[in-house]
Amino acid sequence: MADTTTDTTRRVDIYDTTLRDGTQREGLSLSLDDKLRIAQRLDQLGVAFIEGGWPGSNPKDAGFFDRAREMTWTTAAVAAFGSTARVGKRPEEDANIHALLDAETPVCTVVGKSWTLHVSDVLRTDERENLRLIEESVAYLLSQGRRVVYDAEHFFDGFAADPDYALETLAAAARAGAEVLVLCDTNGGRLPWDIEEAFRSVRARLPETPLGMHAHNDGELGVANSLAAVRQGAVHVQGTMNGYGERCGNANLCSIMPDLELKMGAQCLPDGRLAEVFDTAHFVAEVANLPPDDHAAYVGRSAFAHKGGIHVAAMRRNPLSYQHIDPELVGNEMRIVVSELSGRGNLLSKAEELGMEAGGDVADVLARIKELEARGFSFEAAEASVAMMLHRREEEYKAPFELIDYTSIVEHRHGRGMVTEATIKVRVGEDVYHTASEGNGPVDALYRALSKALSPVVDGFDEVKLADYKVRILDGVNGTAATTRVLVDMTLDGERWSTVGASANIIEASWQAVSDGIEYGLLVHKRGAGTARAHAEEALQRTTR
Repeated sequence: MADTTTDTTRRVDIYDTTLRDGTQREGLSLSLDDKLRIAQRLDQLGVAFIEGGWPGSNPKDAGFFDRAREMTWTTAAVAAFGSTARVGKRPEEDANIHALLDAETPVCTVVGKSWTLHVSDVLRTDERENLRLIEESVAYLLSQGRRVVYDAEHFFDGFAADPDYALETLAAAARAGAEVLVLCDTNGGRLPWDIEEAFRSVRARLPETPLGMHAHNDGELGVANSLAAVRQGAVHVQGTMNGYGERCGNANLCSIMPDLELKMGAQCLPDGRLAEVFDTAHFVAEVANLPPDDHAAYVGRSAFAHKGGIHVAAMRRNPLSYQHIDPELVGNEMRIVVSELSGRGNLLSKAEELGMEAGGDVADVLARIKELEARGFSFEAAEASVAMMLHRREEEYKAPFELIDYTSIVEHRHGRGMVTEATIKVRVGEDVYHTASEGNGPVDALYRALSKALSPVVDGFDEVKLADYKVRILDGVNGTAATTRVLVDMTLDGERWSTVGASANIIEASWQAVSDGIEYGLLVHKRGAGTARAHAEEALQRTTR
């Protein structure tokens, strides 16, 4: 399935800078323990380098290196990041260089200036002094027993402004013995052909020195520029998980690693580890307290989700028809989305996904879905509502309860403030139950009244928990008469599902979503109980043999 047009034995080292460059993203902050947890997970994934931070910049990063020294790393070399010595100083007397050495990491990554604009306007020195700082800083760290990665900051902008000087800065680091020269698109504005042209010039000047790439994503080309560099011989690629980083982020390793292994035939992770990319990406997002991007390539929940009816029909015949790789290669999975754009294949695939026998003719359910979506429902994120439609058409299916009527009252009472009360009448089998309850609001009161009615008589009801409740107004012109969509999440024994309701009346929309969610949960409970009984019977048979 993958296009492996290059040598499959080629190795590209992955250098992860999530813990340093990634944390420069606005709104992202990691504790020391967070950084250590992410580092351990990256080591488990199998990256070659983990950049832990800038030890001279803050106590948290210094603390990371103190803790990292006591830990065992199986695949990754931990790197400390810092700059060349300051203008006018020797490396042995520079505080930043000493901070790098004090981190006691096997690798030190040193960033230096490649662009004459930065030499004159930022460092405020001359070009000769900048070359001295690069060469002496790299040489001194090597003399102290460290491996040195040299990051040529703003290299491509520097190359465009003065190619000879930009190349000379690299030559200075190479003379000093840097392990790899990393060309940085620090402003993230270069195009892939700019990258390739510069790499060809560097390779002509320094044919034996290993080269790497560090790209930012300000032009939405971080991944493309990284791959362009590898095409031109780069053997080291820097980036971050989920593309976290300053401004628009860094090159996204969650895309780069699959592209390298599945599309370019290069190995960047130990054998079998690529299938852990999905879980690692979501783990990092969870620790960072950021929502994962559902539409991210390879690792997004929607990366292999199929909605259009024509697409799904083709996919049922051959999964290659609308997927560029097998999702399992990166630890993801194919999903079928049900909506007004669905065809018969969407529902049949969804039924199979849910472990149901839908039968050949699902035209009635499909027509119902299209009708409801026209009224404001959305079933893409409410798969349990679709499941209930399919279950209710089965001849043997009997609803665990039936709504007869309900009332919900909200009032302000003197001395008590806001008071909400709901009454509900439901039928279970041949019996009718009529209960009332107060709550924090009309939906809460209704849910409590239903619970009071069903808890004593419906097995499993108390185990179904309401986890989340979301409301969306679908049009912004009808004021309080606007259609309201309600999406609820419910859970049972670690399983989570979503249901939807829509109406101009928020209470009606809420009842539609909540009742579907409860009914689906009771099916989950019944299925779980059946599985538990089967396991118990199997165990009993084993003990009596």
